[in-house]
Amino acid sequence: MTRFTFKKEEKLTSEKWIKELFEKGSSFYLSPLKVIYLLHPNQDLPNQVLISVPARNFKRAVDRNRIKRQLREAYRLHKHQLDANHKWLIAYIYSAREKLPSAQIHQKMPLTLARIGKNIA
Repeated sequence: MTRFTFKKEEKLTSEKWIKELFEKGSSFYLSPLKVIYLLHPNQDLPNQVLISVPARNFKRAVDRNRIKRQLREAYRLHKHQLDANHKWLIAYIYSAREKLPSAQIHQKMPLTLARIGKNIA
């Protein structure tokens, strides 16, 4: 049975890896998300995810936090679609200027994960 969790180890917090992800990673845009991804340097760790909502687009922290919560929830429910043999560093950057319903975000998340899974280096 698949466990739908989002543990602390799955959050991308290492400044070194974040820098490497943004410098060497591949990216694509699937409205409303810009996705940057890179094969994880340490294949022993789980997939790690960074979620960003720019303050330039949403001035109120309440709105940014709501969108981040929606993205985390969508990732948590769909992360099992990624290949278990490859581990990834993934950054999701929310680029829309309006708040979208959770249903729309849940529709896009599996599409982003499928596209990442196809691009195995």
